[in-house]
Amino acid sequence: MTSRLTRRQRRRISQGVQYAVFVAVLVAVGLMADWDRLQNQFAQEDLARRLFPEIITTALRNTVVYTLSGFVFGLVLGLVVALMRLSSVAPYRWVASVYIEFFRGLPALLIFIFVGVAVPLAFPGTQIPGGTYGKVALGLGLVAAAYMAETIRAGIQAVPKGQMEAARSLGFSHGRAMVSVIIPQAFRIVIPPLTNELVLLFKDSSLVLFLGVTLNERELTKFGRDLASQTANSTPILVAGLCYLLVTVPLSFVVRRLEARTGKGR
Repeated sequence: MTSRLTRRQRRRISQGVQYAVFVAVLVAVGLMADWDRLQNQFAQEDLARRLFPEIITTALRNTVVYTLSGFVFGLVLGLVVALMRLSSVAPYRWVASVYIEFFRGLPALLIFIFVGVAVPLAFPGTQIPGGTYGKVALGLGLVAAAYMAETIRAGIQAVPKGQMEAARSLGFSHGRAMVSVIIPQAFRIVIPPLTNELVLLFKDSSLVLFLGVTLNERELTKFGRDLASQTANSTPILVAGLCYLLVTVPLSFVVRRLEARTGKGR
């Protein structure tokens, strides 16, 4: 008479079955795929070599510049909106709430079209400083600020109220206490989600192609797409994707480390 399996044994058997199914699926997909055609279309080594160094010095550099400019603009605007959201003045709270809901509710693509088309029509003769770089910073920043504002607001509210009371008891005004005591502590809390927002902005910078850019202003997606059209081969798109991963994977690792350190600190 066989003995009944223990809970640990049943769990091991279940895990073993799941691993076996997973491996079987991978093997089946690997056998069904036409690797020769995939290599011919996506992995032409000589074509990939010809993309360098231009894909780094132009496309990747532009992508990083677009991302950082949008992030800085969004961070500054997001801080202002977050403070308005927490203000005791009702109109400020209303404006901040409408801004957050509006820009979080619309796709980033529509915001870029608005910046590239609607703004010049609404303000004829007005040029956005920086040309394409300024437009991208404005488009990305407007979207990012809506998300950053809620993140920063949550960080400010997470700071213990006793910190404000202690600062006021030392003679600080409310504004000085916010700048010197509350906001620095709030940013220590929200660094991980803000870094994650940087990763998202890096990918959203691909929307710059809808603004119309010159050859020297192309980012990774536009660069890969143009070269793929010229060569009738998708290798440039694959290389552009690898360049994205070259930045996003380390940033994602940094986010996880920061989250772990923040968790330990708490």
